[in-house]
Amino acid sequence: MRDFSIGQFLIAATRPLRMFFVVLVVASGLAGVSAPAVAASPAEQFISDNVQRGLTILTNTALSKDQRRTQFQGFLLGLTDIKAISEYTLGQYRRGATPAQLSAYDDAFKDYALAVYQSYFNKFSGQTLNVTGSYPLASDESVVKTVMIDPKKTSANPLQVDFRVANVGGRMAVVDFSVSGVWLRETEKSDFTSFLGQNGGDIGVLTASLKKKTALYK
Repeated sequence: MRDFSIGQFLIAATRPLRMFFVVLVVASGLAGVSAPAVAASPAEQFISDNVQRGLTILTNTALSKDQRRTQFQGFLLGLTDIKAISEYTLGQYRRGATPAQLSAYDDAFKDYALAVYQSYFNKFSGQTLNVTGSYPLASDESVVKTVMIDPKKTSANPLQVDFRVANVGGRMAVVDFSVSGVWLRETEKSDFTSFLGQNGGDIGVLTASLKKKTALYK
């Protein structure tokens, strides 16, 4: 049984951006202002306010490690629609699963996603999020474009991190995000469906694999 690895995505996602983003930061930050740019749309404001709040939790030294983990997981649950992401990552295999299999998978995926996303955001703790624009995908969905800037490394290339924001039950939520153009939800779906294809479509095997991988983050 071949296992999958999301770690390759996380490594690839942190590669430096092209010179375009250096020019972008120089143009927008000559005045030395480190605060996030003023958002021009509700989706942009949502990302600007909430993601920066999450990064602040990770740098709060007044909290213990366990307290930071608890608060950050609460932040992630409020920011993202993990249930929708879970459903998407199974692709066509979700249609043939039993309710019990889906319930077990959704629970395992939530724990896995919280662990992976916190590990991901930990890489950018102490950095500043600057919203650079957005574009619509549908009437209730858009992509918010941002860059992460490290104030301690002003000469470093900023990292492009984009967020797919959707209206979910009357509230805004992140349903996917990308680093340097690589979308995490799409990567997970590709990895998971490939894994299921090699294991007879057995969602229970994938669920067990996610639990093992989640334990590695603790």
